[in-house]
Amino acid sequence: MKGFIDDANYSVGLLDEGTNLGNVIDNYVYEHTLTGKNAFFVGDLGKIVKKHSQWQNIVAQIKPFYTVKCNSTPAVLEILAALGTGFACSNKTEMALVQELGVSPENIIYISPCKQVSQIKYAAKVGVNIMTCDNEVELKKIARNHPNAKVLLHIATEDNIGGEEGNMKFGTTLKNCRHLLECAKELDVQIIGVKFHVSSACKESQVYVHALSDARCVFDMAGEFGFTMNMLDIGGGFTGTEFQLEEVNHVISPLLDVYFPEGSGIKIISEPGSYYVSSAFTLAVNIIAKKVVENKFSSGVGKTGSDEPTFMYYMNDGVYGSFASKLSEDLNTIPEVHKKYKEDEPLFTSSLWGPSCDELDQIVENCLLPELTVGDWLIFDNMGADSFHEPSAFNDFQRPAIYYMMSYSDWYEMQDAGITSDTMMKNFFFVPSCIQLSQEDNFSTEA
Repeated sequence: MKGFIDDANYSVGLLDEGTNLGNVIDNYVYEHTLTGKNAFFVGDLGKIVKKHSQWQNIVAQIKPFYTVKCNSTPAVLEILAALGTGFACSNKTEMALVQELGVSPENIIYISPCKQVSQIKYAAKVGVNIMTCDNEVELKKIARNHPNAKVLLHIATEDNIGGEEGNMKFGTTLKNCRHLLECAKELDVQIIGVKFHVSSACKESQVYVHALSDARCVFDMAGEFGFTMNMLDIGGGFTGTEFQLEEVNHVISPLLDVYFPEGSGIKIISEPGSYYVSSAFTLAVNIIAKKVVENKFSSGVGKTGSDEPTFMYYMNDGVYGSFASKLSEDLNTIPEVHKKYKEDEPLFTSSLWGPSCDELDQIVENCLLPELTVGDWLIFDNMGADSFHEPSAFNDFQRPAIYYMMSYSDWYEMQDAGITSDTMMKNFFFVPSCIQLSQEDNFSTEA
């Protein structure tokens, strides 16, 4: 059942009825406690299948192109390819990974805003023609190195987050689109559509209203130059919750009917990433060191002093490994103590740190936990997105193992949908799990 990021020979444990994710985690905590206490992931591939069904039920008119950089583990890519999604790739490596699964070039888009010439040439060589562009320099690079390119103009959205203007680092202004269309005409570059992206942090539905209106303007503008436009990419920004997906659909569906109606020949696509994978992976980490520090809030005029200690815990994974996204965004998960403790057991102010002893390597600044000891385990859920990059060379850091699982009911659901292991999932080896998982009856089954 163990797999690594660069290892396509993984296997998936089919869980019998009555066996759940918690049982699997319990088993591997026990196994890793005996064999070296390395951090590990458990991936429930059935959750990816459910996310796809949810997408099909709510926004069936929009074809998902999964953002590969979000999680490029072989099992994830293979199952999404079997489900029929497209793929949004940022570089040559990602394009090659996807094409090895038999995905046709028409189902791949090259989305990097800053493309290397060598990688544009690679895309041209393998037939990946659809790509995004937001400035004249990129347009000229594409013209020189990819004669069959089909370009989506990436337009900026103005989403106000916390009262401040949102990130407009990538994406061109509506005003500049006419200039880019003129350049494309002169360079003989084919413009086929528009892309925009709304951040998942954006709470204002009006952003979609403005973005779709701007996209329609660009379509009309392109028509004046003689371009045949047939694709609209509404980007990513989907959190993974059914509520948020329904909320977005409630806003965009009537606008799509007006601006890009069915029968107009315009294909609507999107770039979901964490939507598919975030909830599918759980990370287990081990406490490797512990410090007791004075409580900063223990004294002061008019305050009741407290002699309670606060604890700093150091884990065997951090921001230079699976928590890399913590450097740029807040952690979207709450740590759970694996060991059982009494309900009335005292809780202490605690902070969680990675193994580097770097001040940037703080995973959780402040939380309440029972007192832990070196060797205890913490569980982090929702760790499927942006957690699988190459680890730092610091301290001989080992990449966490990945254990894949799926319930029989999810497997049957895939079969009912016509997705079988002898089609695209050539590396999918299914092994039955033990009915009861315990310390005496170990679950581990190696491929």
